[in-house]
Amino acid sequence: MKLFDLTGKVAIVTGSSRGIGRASAEALAAHGARVVISSRKQDACEEVAAAINGRHGEGRAIAIAASISDKGALDHLVRETVARLGAVDVLVCNAASNPYYGPLAGIADEQFRKILDNNVLSNHWLIQLVAPGMRGRRSGSIVIVSSIGGLRGSPVIGAYNVSKAADFQLARNYAVEYGPDNVRVNCIAPGLIRTDFARALWEDPDRIRAANESVPLRRIGEADEIAGAVVYLASPASAFMTGQAMVIDGGVTI
Repeated sequence: MKLFDLTGKVAIVTGSSRGIGRASAEALAAHGARVVISSRKQDACEEVAAAINGRHGEGRAIAIAASISDKGALDHLVRETVARLGAVDVLVCNAASNPYYGPLAGIADEQFRKILDNNVLSNHWLIQLVAPGMRGRRSGSIVIVSSIGGLRGSPVIGAYNVSKAADFQLARNYAVEYGPDNVRVNCIAPGLIRTDFARALWEDPDRIRAANESVPLRRIGEADEIAGAVVYLASPASAFMTGQAMVIDGGVTI
């Protein structure tokens, strides 16, 4: 058995037109998977799919846009994937949002609900959509991209951190429910990664200075450095791992 071989596997990666999602989709494809690129804008998805197909051959990636806040769109994403590529073997719940930057005490109800809907409820919906097929085949891996924010408090991204803590528990709970059917559910908890999503954080000169001085590895992370963990969790290499959170943060939380 090749530990990291994903030949013939079908993987959906949300939020995969850029950042960690794109890097993860590219890494999955490099290890043999056929990947579905999904984010809100179809043209952005098409661009990434074309790049992957150019590298690995036609048909290795397809683009299906979907807004994570729209349950009907997510249902279409899964149905269209099955129709075009076959059963879903791997789901990577990477898309998230954080429309509020400031103290939790000042957040509006609407903003808080949006964060919980997009970062927790949408993952729950996607898992519900792919799990029946995985359970029927007694095979499947679900990966939720959470954050070390879910392990800590913050004066500026508190609501986001609440949602990411909930993702850890979502994985634990589904791991218990689906474990008897050999379907695994795990989380990745990245630290600060140089992506557009985290731009407000890593463009802050004080934060970068602090990272360069205090993080054990003396820097922030790159999207490619999370992708390997996605491949690990999607592949036979992690066959006995479920319900866990892999922290990849350069040592920040230690």
